[in-house]
Amino acid sequence: MSITIVGGGAIGLATAWRAAQAGHDVTVVDPDPGRGASWAAAGMLAPVTEAHYGEEPLLALNLAASEQWPGFATELAEASGMDAGYRRCGAITVARDLDDQAALAELFAFQQGLGLAVQRMTGSEVRRVEPSLSPRVRGGVFASEDHQVDNRALVQALVRAAGRAGVTYDHRRVARIDCHGGRVRAVVTEDGHRLQGDTVIVAAGVGAAALPGVPEGVVPPLRPVKGQLLHLRGVPAACPRLGVVRGLEVYVVSRGDGRVVVGATMEERGMDTTVTAGAVMELLRAAWELLPGLAELELLEATAGLRPATPDNAPAVGPTEIEGLHLAVGHFRNGILLTPITARTVVAGLDGPLPDLMAPFSPDRFRTAAARR
Repeated sequence: MSITIVGGGAIGLATAWRAAQAGHDVTVVDPDPGRGASWAAAGMLAPVTEAHYGEEPLLALNLAASEQWPGFATELAEASGMDAGYRRCGAITVARDLDDQAALAELFAFQQGLGLAVQRMTGSEVRRVEPSLSPRVRGGVFASEDHQVDNRALVQALVRAAGRAGVTYDHRRVARIDCHGGRVRAVVTEDGHRLQGDTVIVAAGVGAAALPGVPEGVVPPLRPVKGQLLHLRGVPAACPRLGVVRGLEVYVVSRGDGRVVVGATMEERGMDTTVTAGAVMELLRAAWELLPGLAELELLEATAGLRPATPDNAPAVGPTEIEGLHLAVGHFRNGILLTPITARTVVAGLDGPLPDLMAPFSPDRFRTAAARR
C-alpha cells in the first residue's frame, strides 16, 4: 500500500515508522519533520497526574499507552541508534499551602477512586523524596507510574528510524488534499506536485482542520491551546532529583543531566505563538515557590507551542467517511504519551476495524453528534 502522511510530529513520524515496518510505501510531507508541537512539549508521560474528571475512557487509553512505552523506547533505540531519553522516574504533585492541600486531597480521592497507583505524603516525606523542594511545601501525592521522555530526542530518533525503515521525506508544504468523488486522490503540494497513493493519513496538529480540499465536517473541530514553557540548565547536582515535580500551577521536568523544563501555560489565543514576559514571569515564580534552587539555573530558552484539542479533549483517530483518508489528530495534552499506541492503531486500522481501546475515539463520533442536532 502507498501511504502519504501529512504532518511530521511525533505521531506522524511514529505512524510512518510502523507503516514502513509493515511493508507499506510511506512518504511524510512536512517542511521540517520533528518540529511543531512535539518540539515544544515537555515529554511527560503522565496518565495518572493528567487524569481529569469525566475523561475515564481517555484514562484507559492513556494507561495502555504508558504500558507500551518501555518496549517502544527500547525498540526505537535499536532502530535509530539514538537514546530518546525515556526515564521511569515517577512524578510528585505537591501543595504549597492549605488551599493547595485541600485541592490535593480532592485529587487524591479521585485518583484512588479510579484505582490509580498513588501515594499520599506529608511535607517531610516529599522532601525526603525530593530534597530540592521548599521547606514550605506541606505535602504531596506521588504517582510512581508517571514517567518522562525527552521529546526532542524522541522526534530526532523517529526521523532516523523511519528513514532507515524506508520512509521518504517530502519537505514541501501541503496546499490541499484532493478528495474528489468521496475518495482521497492525492496530496497536492504548494508547487502543484501531486503525491498520489492509496491512503492519506492526516497527523498535522492544529493545522489539520484547515486543510483545503477536505470536505467540511470530515476533520473534527480543532482548537489551538497555547502552551508557553521554559528551558533551564545547571549542573545536575543543582537540579531536582525526581524526574517530574508538579504544583497546581506549574510542572518541572528534570532530565537528569542538568536540563530542566518548566511549563506550561494553557491559553486560548488562536494561532498565536508569541512568548510573553508575563508568562515567563509567572512560570518562574510558580516553579521557584516549589523549588527555590531553580533561581540559580541558566535560562536557555522560552518557547510556545499549540496543543491540538477537540471539543471533548480526546483524540480523533482512524478512518473517515472519505475513502482512503485517515486521521490521527486532536491529542491535546497527551500527544507524546499516546504516540506508540496511536501509531499502532492507525496502521492496524488501515486493513480492519479500530482496536476496542481506540474505538471510542473514532472521528465518526463528531459527525454522529452533529447529525443528532
